[in-house]
Amino acid sequence: MTDISARDLPLKDIHLAAGAKFGPFAGWNMPLTYPAGVMKEHLHTREHVGLFDISHMKLFVVSGSGAAAMLAKACPIDAAAMPIRQSKLSFFLNDNAGIMDDLIITRLGDERFMVVANAGNAVADEAHLRAVSANFNVVLEPLDRVFIAIQGPEAAAVLADAGIDTGGLVFMNGFEPRANWFMSRSGYTGEDGFEIGLPEADARALVEKLVTDERAQWIGLAARDSLRLEAGLCLHGNDIDASTNPVNAALLWAIPKELRETGTFIGADALRAAIAAGATEKRVGLKPEGRQPVRGGAPLVDDDGNSVGRVTSGGFGPSATHPVAMGYVRADLAKPGAAKLFAEVRGSRIPVEVAPLPFTQHRYFKG
Repeated sequence: MTDISARDLPLKDIHLAAGAKFGPFAGWNMPLTYPAGVMKEHLHTREHVGLFDISHMKLFVVSGSGAAAMLAKACPIDAAAMPIRQSKLSFFLNDNAGIMDDLIITRLGDERFMVVANAGNAVADEAHLRAVSANFNVVLEPLDRVFIAIQGPEAAAVLADAGIDTGGLVFMNGFEPRANWFMSRSGYTGEDGFEIGLPEADARALVEKLVTDERAQWIGLAARDSLRLEAGLCLHGNDIDASTNPVNAALLWAIPKELRETGTFIGADALRAAIAAGATEKRVGLKPEGRQPVRGGAPLVDDDGNSVGRVTSGGFGPSATHPVAMGYVRADLAKPGAAKLFAEVRGSRIPVEVAPLPFTQHRYFKG
């Protein structure tokens, strides 16, 4: 169902022509599925190439002599030490070390960075960046771009055949291949792939080429969610939010050890306190018994019915061939086999076991 109060994607007409069914997400009307259906869309991405319109996400250019220092204040990242073309996962933390958003930051030049933020947080993220920037010599430029993800094992070949030079990128690298274009080798599926931000006219020409390749197929938000869940990737607002710190979320790996100990980023003191105290709960993979998916919001209980955690994301994993979920459990229960757990679903208890993440192996191209 279309939400008349939500924003439409610039390429909405193309998605309508492709038979997309739309629904609201993060203030946007997004393609949820196409005629092939979620299962086939998911498997096509794993086997060939999925095309995703992710124009709801927001790109910001941060430039100027103070750009690296400003980002090091706003995020637990050593931006000045990043090589040009490197991309890194980072976070906006609040004073309590809660994750206000997760971001991908790419160094494009000595004094130029690209920040990719989540759609639902774009307005708050811009306000936060402007507030932090006030004390630094930086220019913050929100970009008006179409953003297309090309994901799957044949992504590089499909782009090459469409005449797109990927610049020798490897996983978690990015650059500006031409004026007003941004390209990174990253994504949200666990597969090799690229994300390209570009002006609408250029995007229409690119998409027209890509969809003529039988290896490439439009993929909706529903399959994007099952792909990222199988890959063990967090969705902000579900698996992490402003009340979640990187310790409990099992995301400390994204913060360099030296910064954890001596960094002066926003939330640094609270993060150090959380590290010292240890995790009170931990984000884990969850594998429900049987074939019934367990959805986000389901409580987790032990054999005696005591609350021990919650499911934050869940569904069926077409590639894993069984239900998959993610959630938080009490820290002492976070190892496989530590306890018998159950998800409460509509008055029934479904046995679940703590499972390693990801559910499907990552296949990123690292050179």
